[in-house]
Order: sequence, then C-alpha cells, then structure tokens
Amino acid sequence: MANNLELQGGTYHVRLAIPKDVQVAFGGKKILSQSLKTGLRSEAMVKRLPVLSFWKKQIQDVRNSKKLPEEWQEQFATTLDRIETYRTNQRRALIGEDNVIHSPPKGVDMMQVFNDHPEFLDRIISLVKISRQMRDRDGLSGALQFQDQFAHALKAALPGLHESLYTLSPDDRVEMTTLVMDPASIKSKSPITKSTLKAFRAYRESRGAEPKNIAMQEMRLTSLSDFLALHQRPLDFDAVSAWLDSLSLSTKTLNQYRLAGSVFWKWAMKHDIRWRESYKDKTSPFDNHDLPQVRGKIRSDTERKDFTLDDLAKLHAAALNDGQTTLADLILMGTYTGARIEELCRLRVEHIITVDGVHSFNIVESKTKAGIRVVPIHPALKSVVKRLTENSKDGYLLQTSSHNKYDIRSDALGKAFGRLKTVQGFGSQHVFHSIRKTAITQLVRADVTGTLIAELVGHETGTVTFDVYNQGASAKQKFRAIAKIPRIKTS
Repeated sequence: MANNLELQGGTYHVRLAIPKDVQVAFGGKKILSQSLKTGLRSEAMVKRLPVLSFWKKQIQDVRNSKKLPEEWQEQFATTLDRIETYRTNQRRALIGEDNVIHSPPKGVDMMQVFNDHPEFLDRIISLVKISRQMRDRDGLSGALQFQDQFAHALKAALPGLHESLYTLSPDDRVEMTTLVMDPASIKSKSPITKSTLKAFRAYRESRGAEPKNIAMQEMRLTSLSDFLALHQRPLDFDAVSAWLDSLSLSTKTLNQYRLAGSVFWKWAMKHDIRWRESYKDKTSPFDNHDLPQVRGKIRSDTERKDFTLDDLAKLHAAALNDGQTTLADLILMGTYTGARIEELCRLRVEHIITVDGVHSFNIVESKTKAGIRVVPIHPALKSVVKRLTENSKDGYLLQTSSHNKYDIRSDALGKAFGRLKTVQGFGSQHVFHSIRKTAITQLVRADVTGTLIAELVGHETGTVTFDVYNQGASAKQKFRAIAKIPRIKTS
C-alpha cells in the first residue's frame, strides 16, 4: 500500500493502519479507509493528504488523552497502601477487633479490572473457592491466608489495569512492577505539580489578576517545585528557608518569592482537596522567615534615585539627537505629570479632556485604584499634546512599535530609555520610574500639600479621611499645583 493508496474497482482509497495502542478508541478497527472518489493517481496523491493529516491528529489526540496523570506514581502508591489497609482491616475483623473499615479499597475500580482482565476474575473465583476450602479445613488461619492472597492479587492487577486505561512506556511498566514489589521505592516529588499550577493560574485569571503577575508567581512557584524535587525535600519551613537562601536575591525580591508561595498555599488549602487533606494539620511554611535586612550604605547604594532637572534636559536632548522623538516626548510627559510609564503609553486622544475649563489627562488605566485620576496638562506640554493628538495614527498619543505578550505598550519605549540613560552615564539606580520621583520632589519643594501630591501622582494617603471621604481638589487647584513643576531646558 505505497503512499497509503489502494486502488479498488477503479477508485483510489486512502488507508492508514491504526496503532494497536489506540484501536479501542476507534471501535476496535485496525485500518481506516476512505474513498477519494477518483481514478486518477495524481489527483488521489493530493486528495489523500488532508485525510491522512486528520486521521493522524485523531490518533495523536487519543494518545494524549491516554497519557498517565502527572502524579501517577503517588496515586499508584496510595492505591497500594489502601489495598494493604483493606487487607489489614479484614484480618482484624476476622479475629474479632471492633471499629474496623470493611469497605473495598478506594482507587481500585474492580468492575473495570474484571472487564479488562477476565483472567483476573477467574483468579478471584478460584481464590474464593480455595478460601472456602481453607476455612473448612484450616478455620481462621485459612480465612486470614485468603485475605493475603486477595490483596496480593489486587496489587498484581494494578499494572494491567493502568495498561488498559493509559498508554504506557516500557519504563512505566517496569516502574509499576517495582512499586508493586516495593511501594517505598517511589521517589519523593514536589507537591506543587503542573496540574496544580494550572488550576491556580485558572483561579487567578478568573479573579482578574494581571497576566504578568500570574506569570511571575508561576515562575517563582516552579522554582520552589524544582528545588523540592532536586533535593528530595518535603514542603516545610526548613525547605522553604533553604530555597530562599539558595536564590541569592535582594531582600525585596526574596519577599516576593515568599509571598508567591503564601498566596498559593492559601489558595490550595481552600480550593484543592488533595492539598487540604495532605496539609490539614500544618501551618504555612512561608510565614515567619527572617529575610536579610539591608541597611546603611548598602541600602543607599541599591535604592533608586531621582533625576535632577538638568539630567532630564540632558536625556531629552539626547533622545532628540538620536532621532527618538517619541522617547523625547515620553520624557517630557513623565517630567510634567509624575505618571507611570505604562499610564502615559496608554493615553489616547479621547483621554484629553476639559474639566472646569482646565485641559487634562484622563488616566483611566493604572496598576492601582488610586491611579485612576485626572491630571491637568502642564503649560510646557500644551504644544506637545496638540502635536501628538493631531499626528496620532492609532488613537494613542505615544506611538510604540510593539507591546509584549502581557499587552504592555511601554515595553519597547522602556527598553529604549534604558539604553539611552546608560549611554548618558546613568546606572541601575536610575530608571524611568526615577522621573516620577523627580516630579514628586519638585512638587514637595514647591510647597504643594502631601494629599494633593498623592492625588496628582495616584497614591493613596493611607488615611480614611482623604482616601474614602475626600472628593479631591478642584481642577484649578490641581492645575496650579502641577504648573509649579519647573520647566526643563529644551532646544
């Protein structure tokens, strides 16, 4: 059957042998066949391709659906343990002990075992007959011996049961046989599995968490999971402490890793039945860690610093000289608003509004609730905003070449600023966010009140009076405040 074609009665048929491991899913068929309704070989060669592609995808889908669960070793060992517990309880019942469990072991679908392995059913029937003979002949000792034989038969059937339900590799078969003989041989693996992380991701997404934050949490949890598996350690306080020590990160970043674990733990204890059962008597291993504290000169050397107004003038001029007009505009907008870079990059033409006669930016997308605000347009920005509005091609004030997978529009401009400031001699302590610090510093030096500064830059004050009950400053009050930021020198 060259090229999967066969000529039948003058008409070509495409045919494909079904692999043995998936034949059950195809109703027991061994061959798939379909008429191509043509007697021309050249036409049949073309028409066979989409049919073969569809069949091969079906086979692959079946194989994927028959993959062993990620935690199959733990589940397998648990089932073996339940069989052993069942055997022990039955023996205890036979000798007259009270308060024992007589129900069949969970995790073993006996009807499935019998359907897939008739020989096992025959074995059970034979054992029952033997047990009766043993009871008649040997009394209690015969009945006890039967329970041992029955449990042994159940354990021996497990690999065959899995073979009927899943596609097993030779290594899987060997490992199952080994586990039946020695359940303790299972290697300790991390309880933070891919399927658990997938469920956690789905939960976070359903609650509207930012995709980037979800990805960062998942990355940190994967780091912990890999650490636990590599070092064969249980998830406890000491393991988490050792993991944090192994990361060699700043205190702030270490705390973010710890918090990712804490959020995951709280979710799992509430929404994951297996997790809740495994850790029902445990406290969170992510609490009460003494992270290294950074003090004095070391802390000063690692904190972000603000730019001076002369620094910003220098950066603006450098951007223009490099032909990066959009970046130069972004620097000016940051200087005269104190806004975050992503807030600025998401401003659209319709976000230029007039409130009580004051032209303003309506910031409707921000990382915090307090960040949703109206900021008057600084006099130094009026001509820039007019030009950006007139030249907008996609509705946004600032044009950017791309945005990253998290739909962050500022990604390319942020990287461009990083390159620009490095060339101009600024180190890691100076980033675009430093411009925000500059704006706040200038407002403080102009004697603008703290609550008004917080309102302009999108910060909460931390007091109920201002954050809950206060309706905010008027547009004219905010304009007078923002206008106090000094103009930088521009060419």
